[in-house]
Amino acid sequence: MSCDTGHPFEGNLLLAALAPRDVDLIAPHLARADHARGDTLFEVDQDVSYVTFPLDRTVVTLVVPAGGDRNVETATVGHEGAVGGVVSQGYLPAFTRCVVLVEGSVLHMQADRLKEAKRVSPTLNDLFVRYADCLLAQILQSVACNSAHPIEHRVLRWLLSLQDRLGTDALPVTQAVLGNMLGIGRTYVTGVLANLQRQGLIHVGRGRIHMLDRSRTEAACCGCHARVRRHFETVLGAIYAPEGEILAVEATPPITGPERPPDPLRPEVREAGR
Repeated sequence: MSCDTGHPFEGNLLLAALAPRDVDLIAPHLARADHARGDTLFEVDQDVSYVTFPLDRTVVTLVVPAGGDRNVETATVGHEGAVGGVVSQGYLPAFTRCVVLVEGSVLHMQADRLKEAKRVSPTLNDLFVRYADCLLAQILQSVACNSAHPIEHRVLRWLLSLQDRLGTDALPVTQAVLGNMLGIGRTYVTGVLANLQRQGLIHVGRGRIHMLDRSRTEAACCGCHARVRRHFETVLGAIYAPEGEILAVEATPPITGPERPPDPLRPEVREAGR
């Protein structure tokens, strides 16, 4: 199941990975919308009755309020995936806030429609189960990274993750937004970025952070970004460009029926134990 040119969902890699027979289960229920940076797609404790699929270079982020005006990012999602009822069965209260980080277009779908499509199609259900597992892995790794690694590593991990979804060296993120995503003050993040710039890893511009050397940045970062990437590759069949951009997902077909594992005991051992 590959992301072929001309596929009706080529702007979103998860939808583009649908088997041809599953397209008709989804297509009639999708509605396109445009969102500006800073738009809130859903709030904490709000019933999430729909699924949102970012298109092309649109990026959304899941953040957890941390008291006052502080928020901490738990996952960044772009054209490789979806947010909302994609993980739950829909119409459950949200634990996080979902905010548009990079403006653009999305596709919305009622969560109960997706639930019904997953019930009808094992291949569609398998694809979304795999994606939900990858999204959870990203969230868990983000929590681990935020608690265990230096702020410089956390900044690099976050920038690499955003570059994966945008496919550009010029990341449209301000120092204030970056600080808010990581739950640190602007003054602190300014000092961290200045240090990374002195190392020749990034260049801080007006409203942009430029990634100067992907390979060196990956080497300077902790292993959290690479671990999440490997999980996406293994579980969802994600294909990455050399410069890091996610190009496609190619989830493998699910096993049609359970197979009994081979008995590890020799026949004579089994008989002796009876």
